[in-house]
Amino acid sequence: MRKQYSAVAVALLGALAATTAQAQDAARIQTKVLGNDNQPVLVQFSPEGKMAYRGLSGDQVLRQQLGLTTADQMVQRTLETDQVGYTHQKFAQFYQGVRVEHATYTVHSKGGTVESISGDFEKISGLSTTPSLSESAALTKALAHVGARKYMWQTTEANAAEFAPQGELVIVRDGRQNAEAGPLVLAWKFNVYAAQPISRSFVYVDARSGQVVLQDNIIKHAAATGTFATAYSGSRTIADGTTTGGYFLRETTRGLGIQTYNCKKSNSYTSATDFIDADNNWTAAEYNNANFDNVAGDAHVGAQATYDYWKNVHGRNSYDNAGAIIKSYVHFDDVPGGAGYENAYWDGVRMTYGDGATRFRPLTALDVCGHEIGHAVCEKTANLTYANESGAMNEGLSDIWGASIEAYAVANLGFTSGGVKAKSTWLIGEEIDKQQAALRSMSDPKSLGQPAYYKGQYWVATTSSPSNANDQGGVHTNSGVLNHWYYILAVGKSGTNEGGNTYSVTGVGIDAAAKITYRMESVYMTASSTYAQARTYAIQAATDLYGAGSAQVIAVTNAWYAVGVGASYTGGGTTTPPTTTTYCTIKGTSQSYEWIDLVQLGSINRTSGKDAGYYNGTALSTTVTAGSAQTIYFSAGFTSTAYTEYWKIYIDYNKNGVFTDAGELVVSGSSASAGTLSSTFTVPTTARNGTTVMRVIMSDNSATTSCGTFSYGEAEDYTLNITGGAALTAPATLAGNSTPLGNEAASTFEVYPNPATDALRLALPGNAEAQDVTVTDIRGARVAGATLRNGTLDISGLAKGMYTVSASDGQKVFHQRFVKE
Repeated sequence: MRKQYSAVAVALLGALAATTAQAQDAARIQTKVLGNDNQPVLVQFSPEGKMAYRGLSGDQVLRQQLGLTTADQMVQRTLETDQVGYTHQKFAQFYQGVRVEHATYTVHSKGGTVESISGDFEKISGLSTTPSLSESAALTKALAHVGARKYMWQTTEANAAEFAPQGELVIVRDGRQNAEAGPLVLAWKFNVYAAQPISRSFVYVDARSGQVVLQDNIIKHAAATGTFATAYSGSRTIADGTTTGGYFLRETTRGLGIQTYNCKKSNSYTSATDFIDADNNWTAAEYNNANFDNVAGDAHVGAQATYDYWKNVHGRNSYDNAGAIIKSYVHFDDVPGGAGYENAYWDGVRMTYGDGATRFRPLTALDVCGHEIGHAVCEKTANLTYANESGAMNEGLSDIWGASIEAYAVANLGFTSGGVKAKSTWLIGEEIDKQQAALRSMSDPKSLGQPAYYKGQYWVATTSSPSNANDQGGVHTNSGVLNHWYYILAVGKSGTNEGGNTYSVTGVGIDAAAKITYRMESVYMTASSTYAQARTYAIQAATDLYGAGSAQVIAVTNAWYAVGVGASYTGGGTTTPPTTTTYCTIKGTSQSYEWIDLVQLGSINRTSGKDAGYYNGTALSTTVTAGSAQTIYFSAGFTSTAYTEYWKIYIDYNKNGVFTDAGELVVSGSSASAGTLSSTFTVPTTARNGTTVMRVIMSDNSATTSCGTFSYGEAEDYTLNITGGAALTAPATLAGNSTPLGNEAASTFEVYPNPATDALRLALPGNAEAQDVTVTDIRGARVAGATLRNGTLDISGLAKGMYTVSASDGQKVFHQRFVKE
């Protein structure tokens, strides 16, 4: 018998506790900005919140604000204090001890008080962290995907063995299915460096299916004191060193050093030699020769100027902020003695410059150098994934740094224009391009085939299969939006954009624009940041540096508006969270005997255990179209006996904050089954567009309604995004329909014989095939020695005793005890 007690008392106490907790949490938050997955990307605390969290460690704040479970861990990676007195404590996310790739969160404090938190947090539940594919098998898949003729570890380089890929198990989004929000999978991660043809990337192989789910390129294509007559910047003073026979292009005055080498038109780094000059006067007569040896000077002074810019403007000590050596290799050719290599790249270790051919002159121009080392800075800060929107911003940021470094060097270091073309701050690669004005224009992106407006003319659609063939989802094209935003922020501009909206931005100057952008990148952005999130973070960065409502905050906001990202400035200095509808509370009092353990509709697919009577799953969402038929799957978990449970599923189609309107009860029925149930319903054509709430209730009482508390069971809320319906006003009538839910026979997970000696037969509900079978001992520790074949578990290798076997049917996980004799 189930214990009976006063439902009224529980209802009053439950409602009071929920109301109090919600009120406390709301009072602590000044602003909360949500990402596409409805997880917070930025939370700013109110004075009450700052006081409440004062003295707490960063991981404690994150545990409370992000709702972390025992399976989630936030591990501190860095702790830095910036030039304006903020301390940034950056955490990496782990799930059941496995790194969640690209998921980081930062706690921002000042004077010991937590001001805000920001980042990317992945809400994970029920994901197995046990691979079924070995590391070696996964590496074979990764190499087949890259398809190189030769890899770096197969070359004769002295340190070739260092490049042999080592697999790391991570959790990552499957980039094939959805460009921004594919499902999370367990994957093997490899750093694959190919020598022929040149490439270097992180390759992620699904640890179950063996499919390559993501490729994140590491190589991003761009295109003593002496004097050096450079090819592009006139005669420059250089810092170098002495060696046998004269002077060579190595110095130790900046960080741990700057070094420049000669690949001699080969693809070998270990065979590269030094450029040596007898008197440290590197004249044009000596180096402006048929081999373009004068470009060695451009690479060397370009690295010096880039180091000086980061150090003097942003207080950053080399690209890693730890003084890392900047190595440059010129005269590189991927085919030794070939026609000329038409690229320059940063490979995670060094700068590599080709001599160009039909399209480019030697690619050692100053803005190219600043661009490529900008990729290194990004790798050490935001680490933006090199595909789709995040990849476009990775490229855009490098263009921003290339332009900013060129402008800095001209204004502060005396750089001049020494090549065929003059330097131009807002053109990228203008000095190396033989065929057109430049590679890209930041002031007029459309003049060179880039978009100046988010998803406007020339925008390349994002893709679920980014590759070199589609420019990783248009990274070198869609970067134009970020480039133009930066230009407008620095210089100012007025006009009418492609959305038909008029704008007027007063420029803040390139120095302030650069400081805001660097803070956006280094403090707030994460690997998966989108353009919308970049807007949020840029506004916050400007607020940190110049204050809420400042001219800089206004300019940042309106510059984003000009390029089609977000609204214009309306006051307050920060983004305003969207207005949300408040729904009545709902909660089951006891989960001693039953609970909801599966809800699946579209991209919502959550398996769970007991959630204390209510689970707020509004961070999980799926899109449905008005007029479409939808099938929802759900199931109950039971401690032992499968009781009859009453299911009710509501959708607030007209978004008025209640579930009592006609047609909003889309599922109603009972079942005594532990199996997966389903019901089909049709979304009304008059349903209102936008996000709304779907409420799932499982109760032992048929009289349970959409609000309040009930005795046994649980309720869960999720988010639906309705498209193709009513645009502005709530519909007058809602003609929804659903198929009836039958009362299915109860069934359980059975194991026999029990006790057993050598073999244990597994029978899942509905005769489903057993998957992910594990065996644990009485301490709960996982044990080896049991293997599954054709539904029978071989336990001959286990010691005598009591065990628990857990098996999944692909959605639910079932548990049963057995005795090994």
